[in-house]
Amino acid sequence: MPAFRRALIRLIDAAGALGAFCVFCIFVLMVLAGVGRQLNLQVSGVNDVVAWLCAAAAFFAMAHAFRHGDFVRVTLLLEAVPPKMRRVMDLVCLAIAAVSVAYLTYWATAFTWDSYQFKEVATGLVAIPIWIPQSTFVIGCWLLLAAMLEDLLTVLQGGTPSFQR
Repeated sequence: MPAFRRALIRLIDAAGALGAFCVFCIFVLMVLAGVGRQLNLQVSGVNDVVAWLCAAAAFFAMAHAFRHGDFVRVTLLLEAVPPKMRRVMDLVCLAIAAVSVAYLTYWATAFTWDSYQFKEVATGLVAIPIWIPQSTFVIGCWLLLAAMLEDLLTVLQGGTPSFQR
């Protein structure tokens, strides 16, 4: 396996671990907020951070979930066709998915770049530049696109996509 692919897989695995860490941080913040409310402490800003962590957890983990076959797939038809036809169908599905995710990635990147350029600030209690939490969406989209293109290339070369291994 080429060094680029190994590096991509490591990056995707690290992003998956980061997504899991975000879930752990959500847990910690929610417990602290619950205790804080009982002690009459101001914990209102925690909700903003938890919302951003929820998005980060989902988007950082997308590529990892894709590579490990954790996305919802309807394989009933794929299991019923001969291997050559399955390969063709895998190629078509991966191509459609890659084009769709490329479109999403383009607009997510453009949207976040606009937020950065216009110095947009979050509207909640925690006033930070909004491009910071938005960047987790962009990073997740780029990683998912890279994972899909890597699988598309693998299938084009006659290999088995990661989600079927």
